[in-house]
Amino acid sequence: MEKTEVVITLHKPDASEMLFFFLCGVIISTPLTLFVYKYTDSLLVGLNSSTITLISRAVFAPFIEEFSKVYPLFYRHGETQRSLFNLAILVGLGFGLVELLTYVSVLNVPIIYRLSGLFFHPASAAVTAYGIATKQPIPFYLIAVFLHFVNNYLALVLTDLTIQLLCSIFVASITVFTFWQLRNRTKEKIVI
Repeated sequence: MEKTEVVITLHKPDASEMLFFFLCGVIISTPLTLFVYKYTDSLLVGLNSSTITLISRAVFAPFIEEFSKVYPLFYRHGETQRSLFNLAILVGLGFGLVELLTYVSVLNVPIIYRLSGLFFHPASAAVTAYGIATKQPIPFYLIAVFLHFVNNYLALVLTDLTIQLLCSIFVASITVFTFWQLRNRTKEKIVI
């Protein structure tokens, strides 16, 4: 006799699973991003260095980073919309923390210029997660990519560091506002 139904029980992540998703942002999403960068930059050989930087960091980076942050979420079953959303925040926070530490400790960028990323990355990952939770991943992924593009583009083309910082805070604020609006729409409804 063949069964035609599958039962998926409601699952709420415990603290160890939440830590796991934070670590996914640190040890999966970040290396995946760096790995893909290696190959996308090689596609731009022959262009001048400023064009390579602009295309790589403003165009490729948003697509790569936004996907790599939510990649671990595609295979969750039995989660509610809200728990999937919250897991995305943790992955984005892990990613944002590694990015901040890399820029500050390796590239010697003053920490003030990188703090907005600690708000931006969790919020943008959650925007995409909302799309996953509501079975509309592409439009919400593209919203996150667009916000990321604007942030990176302005960081590359603006020469005044104060204006650059203010623009980064502005884009991060819009992303957090979008995140909050979508969070209020999530429900404790199972995602199937």
